[in-house]
Amino acid sequence: MEPISKDFKPKFAVLGAGHGGLAMAGHLSFMGFHVNLYNRSEERLWGIKATGVIKLDGEIEGDGRVALATTDIESAIRDVDIIMVVVPATAHRFMAEACAPFLKDGQIVILHPGRTFGALEFKQILLRLNPGVNAIIAEAQTFLYASRVVGPGHVHIFRVKNSIPIAAVRAHKIPLVIEKLKPAYNEFVPGDNIFKTSFDNIGAVFHPAISILNAGWIEDINEFQFYVEGITRSVARVLEKVDSERVAVAAALGIRAMTAREWLYLAYGAAGKTLYEAIHSNPGYRGIMAPPTLDMRYLNEDVPESLVPIASIGKKFNVETPTINSLIYLASCLNESDYMTSGRTVEKLGIADMSLKELRLLSIGQADIKN
Repeated sequence: MEPISKDFKPKFAVLGAGHGGLAMAGHLSFMGFHVNLYNRSEERLWGIKATGVIKLDGEIEGDGRVALATTDIESAIRDVDIIMVVVPATAHRFMAEACAPFLKDGQIVILHPGRTFGALEFKQILLRLNPGVNAIIAEAQTFLYASRVVGPGHVHIFRVKNSIPIAAVRAHKIPLVIEKLKPAYNEFVPGDNIFKTSFDNIGAVFHPAISILNAGWIEDINEFQFYVEGITRSVARVLEKVDSERVAVAAALGIRAMTAREWLYLAYGAAGKTLYEAIHSNPGYRGIMAPPTLDMRYLNEDVPESLVPIASIGKKFNVETPTINSLIYLASCLNESDYMTSGRTVEKLGIADMSLKELRLLSIGQADIKN
């Protein structure tokens, strides 16, 4: 690994000014780091431009003053060391296409999170649009903050997770990514590879099933705590089925995916004999309310960008995923969409014709993505 000065203080760009992007940009700038904040639309930046700060409350209290709030992505990523992409996975393709012409050698791009195969998709686009640039593409296994925007330029942070694995498309670059993040974050730890972080995408287990099984409540009442009240013992049993299918698909590729219970303990220190008990022992979930509609990211993002690639890989290697397939179908019915067609399939990711050996080499950065 190339040596890093002990005085190194990274400059950041945060792409996305939603719940997560505001939390990350606000916290980083509150800690004293140079932060450029980008958002595609101007409206989400109005509050920040008006007050000059991002107001933080909850687990972190204070004001963060970003260096730049802009809709110009070239300005946002110019001369920064680390680019934090904090947008729904459905926007990863847009961000990759927008960033590609302006990325420079040595810059690090991290998807927060990658969902399932986000870094692979981003790298594939970069190879097509700017093949000569030597940028590092990485993804986090989940998002660091549990947060919600509560007003213009104002975000509430419910919880900062304890430990989040990060992996790069070229696995030997993972230690460099972690080392460059370290001045700002001790919470990020080395992941094994991008397949491991992708299959450890626990949002795929929780978000779609809880939303679908509480569809009536969301549409009629919608004032309930999503995780605390939305997960009954029977809902938790469905989550366990989704979880076991995800773990089985990962195992077909030689990946030991952590279970949802293991993840809860790692990320939050929440434990229990069952998944239901572990979820309900997690204080970080208390106060997080259900979304007001079914036309939202728990279905529009987590189904096509998380469940679909898991099911697609499962089909490729003859691993049955009946519960996941049912959720994809039901989500498509609820939102009048065809998520299996629009989602990240093995064909779209350029891995449909790759053998198990080639995929394993790809997972450690020893094989190329097929465009």
